[in-house]
Amino acid sequence: MYRVSLADFEGPLDLLLFFVRRDELDLFDIPIARIADEYLAHVRVLEAVDLDGAADFIYLAAELIAIKVAMLLPRAAGPDGEEPEDPRRPLVERLLEYVRYKEAAGQLDERLDARSRHATRGAASAAVAEERPPEEVPVRVSLFELMRALQRVLAQAPEPEVHPLRREAWSVEAQQAWVLEEIGQKPRSFVDLVGGRSRSFIIATFLAVLELVRAQAARLVLGADSDDFRIAPARTAEPA
Repeated sequence: MYRVSLADFEGPLDLLLFFVRRDELDLFDIPIARIADEYLAHVRVLEAVDLDGAADFIYLAAELIAIKVAMLLPRAAGPDGEEPEDPRRPLVERLLEYVRYKEAAGQLDERLDARSRHATRGAASAAVAEERPPEEVPVRVSLFELMRALQRVLAQAPEPEVHPLRREAWSVEAQQAWVLEEIGQKPRSFVDLVGGRSRSFIIATFLAVLELVRAQAARLVLGADSDDFRIAPARTAEPA
C-alpha cells in the first residue's frame, strides 16, 4: 500500500472541501447531485491506484449517494407544519467542525514555525536540533489536481486482452529510473509520458513520480491544462 499526505489533500473531507472551495460553493447549499458524481469519479481512480485509506473515501461516497437519494424523494413536513430537515445538514455540520479544527491546527503550525525561528541557548539548541524530525518535502499542489491527469490517461488506456500471453509487472523503483531518464533532457508532460500505455504501467509510473517528488529528485509544474502536469528534474524545475 502507498500512502500520500499533502498539505492540501489528506482525507475524504479534504476532498469535499476542495470541491467547495474550487467552485466557490455555498457550504449551506451544496449541489449534492453534482458533487456526488464528481466525488465518485475520483474514488474510482483511488481504487485503481489502491492508495492506503481508500475505504474512508468510499464510505463518504456512500453517504453522498444516500443524501442525493434523500433529496430526490419527497419529504414530509414536521408535526407543526415546519419545513422538513435538509438531508445535507449533518454533513454540513461535520464540514464546519472539520474546518474549525483545520484552521486551529494551521494557527498552531504557524506559531510553531515562528517559535522555531527564535534563537536558543547553546546547549539547548543542540539538543533541539538532534530531536527535530527530518524536514518534509513541501508539494504546493493538491493531490486531486494530479489525479485528474491520472484519470485522463487511465480513460484512454487500452483494455487488457481476454487471454494475455504474459503478465505485465512494473515496479515503482524501476519506473523511477525510467522517469528520470525520460525527463533528463527536458520536462515532460505526464499525459505524453504514459499516454497509450497499459493501466499497470500508468499507475506504477504515477506512484514513481510521487516518490521522486518526495525524494526531491523531481518537481511538478502545473500548466494551463487542468488535467495534466509536467515533470522536471529537481535541478532545472520551476517551483511547483
